[in-house]
Amino acid sequence: MMNATPIRVLLVDDHAVVREGYRALLNNAGNIDVVAEAASGEEACKLYLEHSPNIVIMDLSLPGISGLEAIRRIISRDSAARILVFSMHENTVFVEQALQAGASGYVTKSSAPNAMINAVRHIAKGAVYIEQDVARRLAVQKTKGADNPCSALSAREFEIFRMLAEGASINDIAERLSLSYKTVANYGTRIKSKLDVNNSADLARIAIRCGVVDV
Repeated sequence: MMNATPIRVLLVDDHAVVREGYRALLNNAGNIDVVAEAASGEEACKLYLEHSPNIVIMDLSLPGISGLEAIRRIISRDSAARILVFSMHENTVFVEQALQAGASGYVTKSSAPNAMINAVRHIAKGAVYIEQDVARRLAVQKTKGADNPCSALSAREFEIFRMLAEGASINDIAERLSLSYKTVANYGTRIKSKLDVNNSADLARIAIRCGVVDV
């Protein structure tokens, strides 16, 4: 029997059509209520504080700050926040980074619609939910000991690494993440040290090899 109290959801995706479809799916599932929608990471952080949802469904590719950074910011304000990543990214490094940032689950956009509903219900009960195919690939990767160099980066470092690899300047990144130039420059130095590279071209090559930027 379902609980009388519905699971309150904040839906975060920059495409209105996508939000509309999944809002209908969730609201029709029974016992799930989409109480707010956000089109950006900044808006997601604001609406989280306003609505205190039980679950946040978060895309990773957003204008402004990314979903990873939004997860990090929400968790920093509320360590009990329950966040389900719903992303087109199937690369396991994104799964690892999302979980490291504080997400409670990961479902890809290529999954069956009921995967999201199952994930929401599992996470609402305090469990962690990773889509079966993704979990299998994570397990195989760990069994083989095939470490992705990006796995050594924190969620914030990974975010800045991706921006640097895509050609963003330190000033651009500082403005986008509301950080000082010096802070971003220090992150850049730390990232290059962790990845054992000397310049932005080498960063881009690693990003391409690891499949974390589009080519």
